[in-house]
Amino acid sequence: MTFNMTDCSILIVDDNKKILDALRVLLKYHYGHVTTLSNPEQIPNLLRKEDFDVIVLDMNFRAGVTTGNEGLYWLAEITRIQASACVVMITAYGDIGLAVKAIKNGAYDFILKPWENDKLLATINAACKYNRSNKELIKLKGKEKDLISEINKPGKSLVGTSKAIKSVLETAEKVASTNANILITGENGTGKELLAREIHRMSGRKDQIMVTVDVGAIAETLFESELFGHEKGAFTDAKEERKGKFELAHKGTLFLDEIGNLSLPLQAKLLNVLQNRQVVRVGGHIPINVDIRLICATNNDIVQMLSNGNFREDLLYRINTIVIEMPPLRQRDHDIQELTEYFLEIHAKKYGKPDIKINPAAMKKLSQYHWPGNVRELQHVMERAVILTDHTCLKEEDFILGTEIKSGVKTWPATLEDMERSMIGGYMEKYKGNLTKVAKQLGISRQTLYNKIKKYQ
Repeated sequence: MTFNMTDCSILIVDDNKKILDALRVLLKYHYGHVTTLSNPEQIPNLLRKEDFDVIVLDMNFRAGVTTGNEGLYWLAEITRIQASACVVMITAYGDIGLAVKAIKNGAYDFILKPWENDKLLATINAACKYNRSNKELIKLKGKEKDLISEINKPGKSLVGTSKAIKSVLETAEKVASTNANILITGENGTGKELLAREIHRMSGRKDQIMVTVDVGAIAETLFESELFGHEKGAFTDAKEERKGKFELAHKGTLFLDEIGNLSLPLQAKLLNVLQNRQVVRVGGHIPINVDIRLICATNNDIVQMLSNGNFREDLLYRINTIVIEMPPLRQRDHDIQELTEYFLEIHAKKYGKPDIKINPAAMKKLSQYHWPGNVRELQHVMERAVILTDHTCLKEEDFILGTEIKSGVKTWPATLEDMERSMIGGYMEKYKGNLTKVAKQLGISRQTLYNKIKKYQ
């Protein structure tokens, strides 16, 4: 982490005017803001108005007094008022015992009069860096705490009362308290990540972070750097050291989505880390221990991939201690109405239409549709309808659902994008999420298909 010393703010407190002048002249060329005080009684008022990175504080203020008690008193006052400041004590008396006492009471460091300019500057530089690093750490911890609170906030994550979804939640509740590795399978849009978050929320790691990684979207050349981290200078753009996802998830949960899209060489690298529970950053050589709860997800048929030689058997055994399959929405007929009302409430509030309702005919239309895009498709259909309607009641014509409804009624897609989205969804359903077969049927590359799936969510 790089800091610009000219941004640092320094306060010097000493009763000797010559010392104040000398320090001001020395420090003003190195730091952006240098303030001096000869009377320590002014410290409280000043600290309530200004924030200082480093405070250089004399140990003795009254003539003939060398005990250092005055300095210790003002050190305590400073830490009480502005706990983030780094205090460097300064005295003309080389009392090691007094120095140790000051540091034990919260001082960052200790320098002696007369000082050597280079040593004094080095001490203040180190104090500035420590202070800025500390502030950055506090800020990051605050963000992490907010993120964890957002993840764990009360409310529904998986909506539904069907037998299929109840069975999923019962299994999730049983395994959440363990550290068993979990593999979540199911079609796109069924809510695999939501289930992973629900498991994390119910686990003993709920007060720690959950890190989500779409491994299928990471280029092979960046895989190790993204997951395992890198050292400064490890490659051309590595301007500073960086923790990988495994390190960031330490003590928490790591969710690897679309694990079935990993190539065999990347599977081998992932297996090695899962076996040893250690990562080595790119450009580094020191193994770093990681303590994670691993949850993986895929929409691919892993067993079929195994028989085709496209997935390592030893890796599968590492990730599938518990397998939970998320049911498609067409197998959750009783949940469609509840999900519809749930998304309607969310989007009505979001777009300032709190009085909007849905009529019975429209609800029947939604209930009869086969939902190739599953819950995700339902959510987007509801959002689109809420945005575009000018009425307080949603009708059948407000919902464009693709080319086929279970009842056999046909409807034309509104745009070419709707047609493409519907076609992809239909083939995804037909080939049970096998991207290779879908891409071949559509006459496009697997990567192009993956990009379109991401585009249409």
